[in-house]
Amino acid sequence: MTDIHALSVREIARQVAQRTLSAEAVTRAYIERIDALEAAVHAWQYFDAELALGQARRLDKAGSASGPLAGVPVGIKDVMDTVDMPSGYGSPIYATHRPVTDAAAVAAVRAASGIVMGKTVTTEFATFKPGPTVNPHSLSRGEPHTPGGSSSGSAAAVAAGMVPVAFGTQTAASIVRPASFCGIIGYKPTFGTLPTAGIKPLSPSLDTLGVLTRRVDDAAFFVGVLANREFLLEVAGGLRVGVCATPHWDAASPASRQALADAARSLEASGAMVADVVLPHACDNLADLQTAIMSYEASLAYVPEYQTRLNDLSEPFLAVLAAGAALGGERYAVLQQEAEQGRGVMAAVFDRFDVLLAPGAPGEAPAGLVSTGDPIFSRMWTLLGNPCVNVPVCTGPSGLPIGVTVVGPRWRDHVALSAAARLEKALGVQ
Repeated sequence: MTDIHALSVREIARQVAQRTLSAEAVTRAYIERIDALEAAVHAWQYFDAELALGQARRLDKAGSASGPLAGVPVGIKDVMDTVDMPSGYGSPIYATHRPVTDAAAVAAVRAASGIVMGKTVTTEFATFKPGPTVNPHSLSRGEPHTPGGSSSGSAAAVAAGMVPVAFGTQTAASIVRPASFCGIIGYKPTFGTLPTAGIKPLSPSLDTLGVLTRRVDDAAFFVGVLANREFLLEVAGGLRVGVCATPHWDAASPASRQALADAARSLEASGAMVADVVLPHACDNLADLQTAIMSYEASLAYVPEYQTRLNDLSEPFLAVLAAGAALGGERYAVLQQEAEQGRGVMAAVFDRFDVLLAPGAPGEAPAGLVSTGDPIFSRMWTLLGNPCVNVPVCTGPSGLPIGVTVVGPRWRDHVALSAAARLEKALGVQ
């Protein structure tokens, strides 16, 4: 009997398209996992088993399950619009909101014969106020730990085996950090690779759509289908790797520092050329630039909610809006020019290295659910628009996962993905 949960995204699609496995059988297998774990994990904002099964049955009955994502169950982060499910954006303001169309990426999943399983929990408007989701790696502990955010439910659902792939969005660290905390792959593509139409905006010049998966190839295949690209993963040959402590090294725990060293050593053992890289001083303030630009753009995007539903906005989100409103348009223009200069500086770094290795998060997932953790190690990469892939490397002193970020040059995602696949193979990650 086929162990459906062990199948890759690519293999699920192949078997369903060839009718050696039905879309309904795949969907039922994942529904069973959701039924078994959801009461403890709280990964789903909206889940209707019959709705998911209905999609699968229609594919099987019509004989139309031949798309490149045939029968693949997909979790949809609840900042993305879905025509047949509520889209609440993590806020009580939109608790009863029913979109009239799908987000572009959701429509693309359906067109490729994928199964929209449900809506995964997001923090409020993909910012800082957490939802109820628990890190699956902490279920046996006395106190729950955060799965990270803002793609909390997506990361937890994939880590718990509830879906093989789920969408995440990243404006600061919302794909990479939860992937690190949950011990899975998190792929933030080059900015602009996937469409953000139909996604509740936070900061349009930063918002990036990506995925959380169990394997690098799953992420590369899934995003490749939606982006009309084929990311060929090369896991052998020469690779120039720069080990980048980033300007925020003081924030890295001993375990996170060890994870970076372990990853570098594994790549070097695989034949890669590894060297430390010190970023130019022009990179020192990139995280601050990201914070300011995000806040300013959010203050513009959320004028309607601020004017009409002020009491339904959390204090952390109001603080973001206030900081942005205080900047003003002239300062914002200067910040964007500085960000462009940073991209030029970083492009020169990638003349010397194929990829960079950097910390994915300060350490293990913090205990409790009042915070989703510090986004400091991803802010600069999101500002720059570089592709990033989190690869789980080890566990920390509490036994929770820690990952590292593989950063590639803009629009050369296949390089970052190939290096991540090589690291995955060197570490023996399955």
